[in-house]
Amino acid sequence: MARTNYNDLLAFLTVARERSFTRAAAQLGVSQSALSHTIRALESRLGLRLLTRTTRNVAPTEAGERLFDTLTPNFQDIDAALAGLGDLRDKPGGTIRITTGEHAASSILWPVLRQLLPAYPDIHVEVISDSTLTDIVAGRFDAGIRLGEQVAQDMIAVPIGPPLRMAVVGSPAYLASRPALKTPRDLTGHDCINIRFLTHGGLYPWEFEKNGHALNVRVQGRLAFNDVRQILAAALDGFGLACLPEDRVLSHVAEGRLERRLADWCPPFPGYHLYYPSRRQPSPAFSLLVEALRQRH
Repeated sequence: MARTNYNDLLAFLTVARERSFTRAAAQLGVSQSALSHTIRALESRLGLRLLTRTTRNVAPTEAGERLFDTLTPNFQDIDAALAGLGDLRDKPGGTIRITTGEHAASSILWPVLRQLLPAYPDIHVEVISDSTLTDIVAGRFDAGIRLGEQVAQDMIAVPIGPPLRMAVVGSPAYLASRPALKTPRDLTGHDCINIRFLTHGGLYPWEFEKNGHALNVRVQGRLAFNDVRQILAAALDGFGLACLPEDRVLSHVAEGRLERRLADWCPPFPGYHLYYPSRRQPSPAFSLLVEALRQRH
């Protein structure tokens, strides 16, 4: 029998349980004649009579009793499973998988999760931090967090953070022994700590802009990392200049461990976005997280 005939089986179960085509038809929302046709078609496909009909009542045959006893617990399990899905709708829970860079994870995502999760103990979150532009569909992620310019056009993108600004910094000891920095072109005389994005396989060019004039500089240096934390540590230890998110260095600048250069060449730019492939029936847990991130922005 074709796997698509579950409605026929449900019709049989209802008639056998109610012992009445009239009551069964009312429960199923169909006419008695349509219900009779469904049962006859099922019996024809099985090659067995399932119900004995008289003018006063309906009763299962031996084959019908066996089929009824076999199917009833299975359909009850299906009903229980569907009811369990209803619980997920009413009580947010389940696992949310997110891919993001380390900076966004610590500066944007974790502050929101820290506030959200205590109120929803059934929500589980898995955060994978890396510098690659992960295919969230192929990687079976629910969402990703990246800069707006990095999000594919076929994704739904929600702004979740303020504008960002980069800062070129170096330790006082390093800067004291090197030429002055007046424009980004002067970086050619400096050791610069590079960042390598694994997605593209290349070193990230430092991006600058002033008075509408954009300038990208491919800096040189002895060190390259793919993690902001390692770049910051190297800069603090005097191994060269670093170009880092402003929020990562302000406290070090304020306390004299780092000095800032070229600030007038580093304007703000659009910040992080949460992106995902579809708005269709998101889980309650995911909807909660999206709204919490949106409100933070």
